[in-house]
Amino acid sequence: MDHPVARIRPFRPGDIHALYQICLQTGDLGQDATSLYPDPDLIGHCFAAPYGLFEPALAFVAEDTAGVAGYVLGALDSQAFEKRLESDWWPELRDRYPEPPPALPSQQWTPSLRLAHFIHHPDRTTDELAARYPSHLHIDLLPRLQGRSYGRQLVQTLTTALRDQGSRGVHLHVTPGNQRAVSFYRHIGFTELPAADTHLFCMDLSAAS
Repeated sequence: MDHPVARIRPFRPGDIHALYQICLQTGDLGQDATSLYPDPDLIGHCFAAPYGLFEPALAFVAEDTAGVAGYVLGALDSQAFEKRLESDWWPELRDRYPEPPPALPSQQWTPSLRLAHFIHHPDRTTDELAARYPSHLHIDLLPRLQGRSYGRQLVQTLTTALRDQGSRGVHLHVTPGNQRAVSFYRHIGFTELPAADTHLFCMDLSAAS
């Protein structure tokens, strides 16, 4: 079966809806998470939209004749980005998405409640990690672009942009159980560091590519 050729280009403001859709359609360990979230925007609020809004120069999309079908999103300074979200992004969302009921054990949280908890208690980049790998990224591809080298091209596009902006290293987290993603990052040159409850991948950007 022939697939349309995709091109990689910088993010545009009009792509924000595609970021939300792709994030949702890959949000269950790379599979479609539409059935898991009654609010289809919830997962994109957490892991996609703020990058396009606050760091658009480090957002790139893969687009074919059917539209945008993949993205890579980055933050140059993870700790500064987290502070920006704390002041300009999370407060409104915390009003919209209350924390899970205190009496409800976390084992009984729905996927939506888990993300609501994340909104109130987002991840923080440690000083130790930021000192060596200050930047971070997210990448997602719809099935029609998977296995066709577009993931590697998107990551290379972003790491080049990060180098140009002076980053010395980039990191990312992979959810346990997403073995396909783990294999992908290993294959394209990321190094896995010891971490609890996550796969932590890093890449040194200080050397020539």
